Amino acid sequence: MKSSVSTAPAAAPAPAQTVEPGAPSRVPRPRADAVRNRERILTAAREVFVEFGPGAPFDEVARRAGIGNATLYRHFPDRGALVHHVVLFVMGRVTATAEAALAEEPDAFAALCRFTHTAADERIGALCPMLGDGFDRDHPELLDAREALEGAVETMVTSGQDAGLIRSDIGVGDLMVALSQLSRPLPGFGCLEADRFVHRHLQLFLDGLRAPARSVLPGSAATLDGLRHKTT
Repeated sequence: MKSSVSTAPAAAPAPAQTVEPGAPSRVPRPRADAVRNRERILTAAREVFVEFGPGAPFDEVARRAGIGNATLYRHFPDRGALVHHVVLFVMGRVTATAEAALAEEPDAFAALCRFTHTAADERIGALCPMLGDGFDRDHPELLDAREALEGAVETMVTSGQDAGLIRSDIGVGDLMVALSQLSRPLPGFGCLEADRFVHRHLQLFLDGLRAPARSVLPGSAATLDGLRHKTT
């Protein structure tokens, strides 16, 4: 006679965790010290590129950032990556300046003055030599950053023109070209020596943008689209 032995049923496998469609995935946040190091690198690289151009030595960037070369290469493995992110860093800061000026200043011309002087301090003019051969001007990140910056500046200019504060015969391109030229270090000049003239000459330029116009400008207003077509 067979003995009846009751066997316990096998344990059911634990149900697999399901992720709701569209639920945000957990992305680990970078450590605070890594974020600080990255910002120090970008700030130092901006200054080094202003002084020496985009071919500046990496050792000097690391020295000014107060980090080792290994930390620099961990964040930016090559020169192209560093240049790309310096351009994005400067454009992002300048865009934030434009948006804050629009929100906080009493009128569009005051916002334009604040933006222009702060953009010069951010060394926006020094970006131009960095956008040469090998730089991907059509990178999606760069296109997004450029669109945000140009949109904010265009709002300032058109708002000032609509309010009768800014002369109507200039375009956003006129402002950006002048800002780039006036805030870029001159060849053969020590950067610190040239810096003391930047804000003085920018204010002279800004006073020339006031309405009513005191003179007739030669040529036509420079648009951003027109500038892009000439540089491609």
